[in-house]
Amino acid sequence: MKRTVYLILFRGVGGKTQLPVQALRAKLTEAGFENVATYINSGNAIVRSSLNRKKVLATIVELCRTQFDFDKAIFAVPLAEWDDLIARNPFAKAAAIAPTTVHAALLESAPRTEDIERIRACAVTGEGIKVIEGVAYLHTPHGFGKCKMAEKFDKWIGVTNTARNWNTVLKLAELGRAADA
Repeated sequence: MKRTVYLILFRGVGGKTQLPVQALRAKLTEAGFENVATYINSGNAIVRSSLNRKKVLATIVELCRTQFDFDKAIFAVPLAEWDDLIARNPFAKAAAIAPTTVHAALLESAPRTEDIERIRACAVTGEGIKVIEGVAYLHTPHGFGKCKMAEKFDKWIGVTNTARNWNTVLKLAELGRAADA
């Protein structure tokens, strides 16, 4: 049976909310996932499975709830879709020069146009936001932490999301390809 590599993104890990990566890798492996890897202690994992996305997600959600008391959103993205996310980046030139100034936020559903425009209205010269096929791309050339648009994004986008900077996006793709080998 064909196995698919999934990039697992946990929303809201960091600060008070932690997922211990060593224990997470062990529990994911015990649950039957192959080639399990994690990337930094901020809610990123790679698994390979013959299960479909819905079953992968349900298994990981239940595992995290029961084993780690983690009940925030979790996204499972097949490696091929992650590669498409990278290829569609409308800020690719900026990401190549300064990867920490570009972020990709996976969206649980389509945001309302007026919510995107409200966020965009906070942008200063050079900043930008574009939503393409379930991903919001943000360009914050003056720094994510200094960007009013980025500050308002999570509150105003109106849908559950989880964001990664471009360095992390590329590293997860690299780990995903290694898990697929």
